[in-house]
Parts: sequence; structure tokens; C-alpha cells
Amino acid sequence: MTAYYNEIDAYAAQWLRNLIVGGHIAPGDVDERSIVDVHADDLAGYTQCHFFAGIGGWSLAARIAGWPDDEPLWTGSPPCQDYSLAGAVWGVRRGIDGPRGSLVRPWLDLIDTRRPRHVAFENVPGVSPAIAEIEGRLAGAGYRVARSERASSDLAAPHRRRRVWITADRNGSGLEKPRSAGSCAAFVDPRRADPGNVWSTASGRPGGMADGFPARVAAIRAFGNAIDPWVGSDVIRSFMEARP
Repeated sequence: MTAYYNEIDAYAAQWLRNLIVGGHIAPGDVDERSIVDVHADDLAGYTQCHFFAGIGGWSLAARIAGWPDDEPLWTGSPPCQDYSLAGAVWGVRRGIDGPRGSLVRPWLDLIDTRRPRHVAFENVPGVSPAIAEIEGRLAGAGYRVARSERASSDLAAPHRRRRVWITADRNGSGLEKPRSAGSCAAFVDPRRADPGNVWSTASGRPGGMADGFPARVAAIRAFGNAIDPWVGSDVIRSFMEARP
């Protein structure tokens, strides 16, 4: 197997399995355990490891960018509730010490133990107070780190969706300076894609949200938690260009 996907939500985990079977994302295994229950030895033999995998946005982004399935890459997009504006509005934003925000720490622990060559991270701008710890842990493990903020609107999407992106390379150079987003390209909303597209489940059912209210809620939640793979691919392309 090439890839390891860690996703605790059962609906998203099954979506990942369907995408793997369809050949839309890198082949691999889906693990529904909490990341706190994952041990470094569990990851032996995997080339790519995608944590908080959602519906496979990072794997899709890598493929769009031309990153081979057998090229090492670890990614993480931890739950954003403890960093988000909505969390602040409702008085539940607790940052990196919150029950969800703190899950970035076991991810960093696994990285520190396994030392994969390439790492990528994504989260909402509210993660900024935790950036020093995240970048410090990566730098302490021997990574050269680059950070930028990019939005879906940078690539002509009809919504903003600004995020913080971090890339790290243990053997790279030229990654010290953040890189700006690439040129705007025609945006294709995956929920309105042709049947057979990676995020479309059946003809006439954009995004699989026509199976009744519970299914719509689950699908909307899965889409809402996913990274924008087009922006992710732009981040990975910049990462590829910066490598020696």
C-alpha cells in the first residue's frame, strides 16, 4: 500500500475508501482511530500519510500538482474549531490547548519520531497563536519551514476561504521565504462536477447531497471540513519549485 489515511469520522472514512477504489486518490488504507491512538510503528511501510484526512483533499491536491503517489508526503489539517472565528463567537475557541486544537501535538510527535522528508499543514488563520509551537517543533526535528496564507479566491473561486499553509522539508533549501499564490485559473466547483469526477457520486446528484436530510448534512460537513485541493495543489507546486 502506498498511503495511510487517518480519519475518525465514519462517513468521511467510507468516502475515502470509495475514492481509493475508484482510483481518484492514492491507494492505501483508512484508519478510523483517533490520532492519539496511532503509534509510529503503525506507519511503517507507508510512503504517504494523511492525517485528519477528511475526503482526501491533500492526496487529490498532490495528484493535481503532479506529485507522485510514491513520493513521501505527510499532511495534516487538524480540526479547526479551537482556532476558528465561529469558535470565538460562541466562546469555545481554546487554541492549541483545546480538545481539538491540541490534536496537532500527537501529529507533531509522530513526525518527530518517523521523520518523513516532506510535510504539509493547513488550517484557518486563527491558528496563528499556535504557529510558533508548530514551526518550532518542525524546525527542532530538522525541517526547513515555509509558511504562507492563501485563499480559494486567489484561484478565482467564488468564495474566500483563506487558510494558513505550512510546508517543511528535511533536505530542502530555498524554503525560507513564503511564496505568493500562482496565477488565477478557471475554477471548477467539485460539487458541480461531471458524473464520475472525484467529488461527484452519481449522475444528477451533485456532491451526493440528494439522499435525504441526514445524508445532506453529512456530505455538507465533509465538504466543509475538506481542504480546497486546487489551492493545496498550488501550495505543493510552489513547494516542488523550491526544492533543490
